[in-house]
Amino acid sequence: MTNDEQYMKTALQEAQKAFDKGEVPIGAVVVCNGTIVAKAHNLVETLHDATAHAEMLALTTAMDSLGSKYLEDCELYVTVEPCMMCAGALHWAHVKKIVYATADEKKGYSVFTKKPFFSKKTTIIKGILQEESQALMQQFFKKLR
Repeated sequence: MTNDEQYMKTALQEAQKAFDKGEVPIGAVVVCNGTIVAKAHNLVETLHDATAHAEMLALTTAMDSLGSKYLEDCELYVTVEPCMMCAGALHWAHVKKIVYATADEKKGYSVFTKKPFFSKKTTIIKGILQEESQALMQQFFKKLR
């Protein structure tokens, strides 16, 4: 198992926590120099806060933990492609690597932009543990209907 897969497994564990709370099952992990510095999952319903996405919560925790608004040495692992709000935050935080499991064909940032959105220094990796993430999302939305 690669490091990317290991960290994504941790993000999937966070997504499962969201699922168990009735939240859209998205989890995020921030890694800095090989150490997990933040983990989070969606808390939009719990906090009654439209901005309480897993990525936003993980970024805030990582920035506080590291004492910096910039995360230039950090990587974000998230189970679903970030939305525009989260992508904007990732851009401003200068995250060096973004890894996501599955695309969000309705609200993912790539739906809304044709130009490269992130800095040339930012690496984007897609599809790590995609099937597991998609299965959790499908299970969640099937349960809602």
